Amino acid sequence: MISYFFKTAWRNLLKNKGYSAINIFGLAVGLATCLVIILYVTDELSYDRFFNNAGRIYRINSDIKFGGAHLRIAETPDMMGELLKKDYPQVEEYTRLYTNEGEKLVKKGSDFISEPRVAYADSTFFRMFNLPAVEGDTKTALDEPNTVVINTTMAKKYFGDGNVMGKTLEIKADAGLEPYKITAVIKDIPGNSHMNFDMLFSMKNANYQWGQLTSHNFRTYIQLREGTDYKAFEKNFPAYIDKYVLPQVKQFMNIGTMADFNKAGNTLDYSLLPLTKIHLYSDFSFEITPPGNIRYVYIFSAVALFILLIACVNFINLSTARSAKRAKEVGIRKTLGTERKTLIAQFLAESVLTVVVSMLIALCIAWLILPFFNEVAGKSITMQQVLNGKILVTIFLLPVVVGLLAGSYPALYLSRFNPVTVLKGNTSAASFKKSNLRNALVVFQFAASIILIVVTIVIYKQLHFIQTRQLGFNRDQVLIIDGAYALDNNIDAFKQEVLKMPGVSSGTISSFLPVSKSSRNDNSYSKDAVMDSKNGIDMQTWRVDYDYMKTLGIQVINGRNFSKDFGSDSSAMIINETTAKILGYDNPVGQKIYAFKGSTNNQLVAYNIIGVVKNFNYESMHQDVGPLCFLLSKSTGLASFKIDAAKASAIIPEVEHQWKAMASGMPFSYRFLDDSFNDMYRDEQRVGQLAVSFSILAILIACLGLFGLATFMAEQRTKEIGIRKVLGASAGNVVQMLSGGFIKLVLLASLFAFPIAWWAMDKWLQDFAYRISIQWWVFAAAAFAAIMIALITVSYQAIKAALANPVKSLRTE
Repeated sequence: MISYFFKTAWRNLLKNKGYSAINIFGLAVGLATCLVIILYVTDELSYDRFFNNAGRIYRINSDIKFGGAHLRIAETPDMMGELLKKDYPQVEEYTRLYTNEGEKLVKKGSDFISEPRVAYADSTFFRMFNLPAVEGDTKTALDEPNTVVINTTMAKKYFGDGNVMGKTLEIKADAGLEPYKITAVIKDIPGNSHMNFDMLFSMKNANYQWGQLTSHNFRTYIQLREGTDYKAFEKNFPAYIDKYVLPQVKQFMNIGTMADFNKAGNTLDYSLLPLTKIHLYSDFSFEITPPGNIRYVYIFSAVALFILLIACVNFINLSTARSAKRAKEVGIRKTLGTERKTLIAQFLAESVLTVVVSMLIALCIAWLILPFFNEVAGKSITMQQVLNGKILVTIFLLPVVVGLLAGSYPALYLSRFNPVTVLKGNTSAASFKKSNLRNALVVFQFAASIILIVVTIVIYKQLHFIQTRQLGFNRDQVLIIDGAYALDNNIDAFKQEVLKMPGVSSGTISSFLPVSKSSRNDNSYSKDAVMDSKNGIDMQTWRVDYDYMKTLGIQVINGRNFSKDFGSDSSAMIINETTAKILGYDNPVGQKIYAFKGSTNNQLVAYNIIGVVKNFNYESMHQDVGPLCFLLSKSTGLASFKIDAAKASAIIPEVEHQWKAMASGMPFSYRFLDDSFNDMYRDEQRVGQLAVSFSILAILIACLGLFGLATFMAEQRTKEIGIRKVLGASAGNVVQMLSGGFIKLVLLASLFAFPIAWWAMDKWLQDFAYRISIQWWVFAAAAFAAIMIALITVSYQAIKAALANPVKSLRTE
């Protein structure tokens, strides 16, 4: 019986090729989109779950609010993990990562290679994170100083095939070359991890002033014992702060208790974030790799569901719209004794078969679009992941579930026809005009499409706002040379030689830039020589040279810039407008500001404020402009030059030639400031591109259904159109009659879509400190676009019906 159902279903598909093609293609596109998004969501949710004890590992995060600055960072003091393990038996193990020293220059032959994905790690790291070893014993690999663990890619890169245990890597250091013994080789860390290191060096080699419980520079992970509630454990942090942090704070700040600190509007809090939630739920700064966003997982999941539902709606609408054609078939089969449940089974078999064929096509479409999706989403998903158990089950179950859900209403609808009524020729029950459900489904389709159109417009308007907003600095045509510290003592000479090149107008040496991939450093200061919880201020502190402001186009609006004419500028400071406002002086120029330096924060240093710069966005526009100051000091990580755009192609080879002459064997790497600026908004750009793609797909599927409905509507109303034309109706009148109903449905869909779209995008824009307002024309444009798309879709069938000879249509009656 089952084989009979599917054989009959196959014949019906072949018999109605146009109807079948619309249904199958629409479902295939919907299923392919759904499958790709399932792969994306599965990948996002899988981060760090491959570690054995992932469910018991947590990272400690810091939330610090002090002196006008608010820092939410994924870093802690160096001793925090050790002290927690000592005082609290719930802590089974701890480990730390330190990345503040940046990339390493590794010698290979006579040249050096820059390796950015490196860190210092505790010897306990591999006891907590069970990364499989190819060679050596990872549990003891980092016990001794001058040891390093590398992955298989690095082993092959530097030594080729073969055993590398005990071999040495030479790393460039201030004092020359520093040897590190390879004590283990691990497999490459999977891509679905928030860590992406190629080399891990022994923590005993980290250049750090240990024991500072007020400095936050280490990523600290703790492993709690079985059965420990991490939320309950977080309640121990205030006691930890009182016992260990407060005594150090008192060394440079006049406070009695942390309550005094908090009463002044300041906070110092620590929290735990489960390892498996770091990638999607972290909103902390200084992540090892750019995190994902659980909101986008929800959004893309909803989009997948919407697009699949739109495709299912097509199937339901087209099936019920064809009911008049199949009414006599149902009547005859019922008259011959076929039970209703048999008819339902037959129609469900047709539905499931349609979806199965669609799924086979969908797999091919997914395979074709996956490279594009990977490029846009920044992923490396492959179709091999389809063989994952859960996804494979989904592929087998999805056609059945979708087939039953999409086919159930048409099956129940068609099988209920009264055989006597339909055999007499009364098929008004199947009429398009009387189907409120069908209209509601069309409204749903276009409401979803309009929402996606609004989302796309708003995202691109926000991105355009970011690109065109006055940032307070000039990001255009600034050439950045990475790893400038490799020049050693030649760095100033290199700068002077580049400045002599035609087309180079200015240059600066500083690791601090208002874009990603540059240094950050915050320090505490006070208005008075004695700091307390009220006069303190926490600022980003950037070390720059004399030409920094000129090269980046930062405007000094009060006072002056650093100058070689003033020998006292070594103890001078330039602040931004935010800092000036916090300080509260009518004119801050000439005022002093104090800081405590040294390993125990007991060395008082006074700075003289010589200038105020106009506020500029030194972080992304997700954040307000915070307090910032500049000090005249060496910071040799990056060299930046303002160049003439017309001569860029000639300047870069000259700069590289000069580099090789002064830093022989050192890697030359450059980028442009505006590219790094754009990288800060890469996620938003990806979401925008995906929103466009999904909007097009949703509209395409909705239009397929609308085209099919228009076709059957015109067929059902053939006699009515003929009579109207005989009675004098023009072709325009007929087109208006056939299209008007759809336009009303699109307008109704707009009323439902607008509030949902506004709410969703208003929530999205809240993530930006600087954002656009959603204007009325955005909704009007989306509605107009939907109306025009609907008109274009139905116009072909409407015009065809309007131009048909009425004699032919009436002759057949």
